[in-house]
Amino acid sequence: MRTYGQFCPVAKAAEIFAERWTPLIVRELLAGSHRFSELERGLPGIPRSLLVQRLRALARAGVVEQRRTGRNGHDYHLTAAGQELFGIVQGLGEWGQRWANMEIREEDVDPSLLMWDMHRRINVERLPDQRIVARFQFTGTARGTYWLILERPEPSVCLTDPGFETDLHVTADTLALHRIWMGHAAFRDAVRGGLVTIEGPSKLARALPGWLALSTFADVKPVVQPRHRSS
Repeated sequence: MRTYGQFCPVAKAAEIFAERWTPLIVRELLAGSHRFSELERGLPGIPRSLLVQRLRALARAGVVEQRRTGRNGHDYHLTAAGQELFGIVQGLGEWGQRWANMEIREEDVDPSLLMWDMHRRINVERLPDQRIVARFQFTGTARGTYWLILERPEPSVCLTDPGFETDLHVTADTLALHRIWMGHAAFRDAVRGGLVTIEGPSKLARALPGWLALSTFADVKPVVQPRHRSS
């Protein structure tokens, strides 16, 4: 690990936390991902070898610890020191939503990551007693099909047909659903505009938007900064 060669605690903390991918790894662990495969799902684009390297570095720094699961398996958990990073990650996300995420662009969209985030941000207490399967068909900027399994106590998401009867068929413009998730647009407006359609029993179709808790940062309103004219 490169160091700044400074006694300042900001520098010391940055040596651990500010390396590329590390804040996102901590974000995933704070969000409840503990298995290596779960971390990969929440970190599309990270090379497997780099994820291993970063986890080892965090373990050496006392931020992450491995816990055995069964005879040969193990998963990853934040230590007390790692848990204290919650406020930093939350604050960083709120700052990013307020000042750096004014607009979701086409190059920002990732349906797989969106569905992964959606499945762990469900208002479980609002779900009906029976399992609900919602098929999401993405159109526009990026395409794909995913199945959201809405059930208590833990919803899940599938990349392939899970084999259950589908209750709701959701067709959504990819960019529009990303904007809804981040609080930049309202679900009802997207439905009215034809950017999102929900087919299925009317009671379930009406309830679906209320089951989605949206992004952790959806309530943080972006600040629109005035444009500076170049001379």
